[in-house]
Amino acid sequence: MQTLARMSQAPLATLFNVLVIGVALALPLGGYAVLSNLETLSRNLSTESQLSVFLARDSGKSEVAAVEAQLKAADGVLSVRFLSRDAALAGLKHTPGMTEVIATLRDNPLPDAFVVTLTANDGKLADRLERQFKSLSKVTHVQADSAWMRRMDTLLQLGRTTIALLGMLLSFALVAVTFNTIRLQILTQRDEIEVSRLIGATRAYICRPFFYFGSLLGLLGGAAGLAIVFSSMAVLNRDLAQLGILYDSDLRLHFPAPADATVILAFSAVLGWMGAYMSVSRHLREIERN
Repeated sequence: MQTLARMSQAPLATLFNVLVIGVALALPLGGYAVLSNLETLSRNLSTESQLSVFLARDSGKSEVAAVEAQLKAADGVLSVRFLSRDAALAGLKHTPGMTEVIATLRDNPLPDAFVVTLTANDGKLADRLERQFKSLSKVTHVQADSAWMRRMDTLLQLGRTTIALLGMLLSFALVAVTFNTIRLQILTQRDEIEVSRLIGATRAYICRPFFYFGSLLGLLGGAAGLAIVFSSMAVLNRDLAQLGILYDSDLRLHFPAPADATVILAFSAVLGWMGAYMSVSRHLREIERN
């Protein structure tokens, strides 16, 4: 109650402090929410790891059979499917906008190919088999169909590192705001603190209200940050819904789970407590020396 009373004595200053903390936390929280949605999307789009092995156009039936046998014998291969050049061209005709282009061709420019499914979605395994298959006779090109997934994972890892660094920097900002706010509280109540010491109040008794104040300030700032992120995502989902209609897809951002929101609130409260602890420890020492 004493902590709430102190906050109510300067409501405008408290509001601005909460908003500053909320905006500082909203930046990494928003980035984390977007990255979580991108990771979910990449997992949903991920399929079996496959390699497309293209053959030379002059390959005979015996040579094709020999390549197929070598592919099936390779360690790490789950299945091998032959895709003839005629079947590939027929499938390409169903692609929108390609019918007119194919009609202008005099002959089929596509090669025969094998679609090789791997036993595991492992980038190292795919790289090893890609190098191995490129050395086979009559093989002109090997394409890793899941290479874009590895690039996406690399970009997501870069994003996670960036968000972590940004989160650490802005966490210092939260601690600094709490530190300065508690400093002003201590200076304002300096006389009251000195009187409390004279009548025998313990250090823990004097510090406890400031710790509560810092923790509550951090908690409110975390709640403000979550509110900013939720509001922003709701606005973006409204526009993504319109975009999803055009592409016949369900495009929307998912809000952070309640467990994640709870961890964020607890973390912001701990940061507020840390700022209060640092400020109280420093300024009470100065008062005691005097």
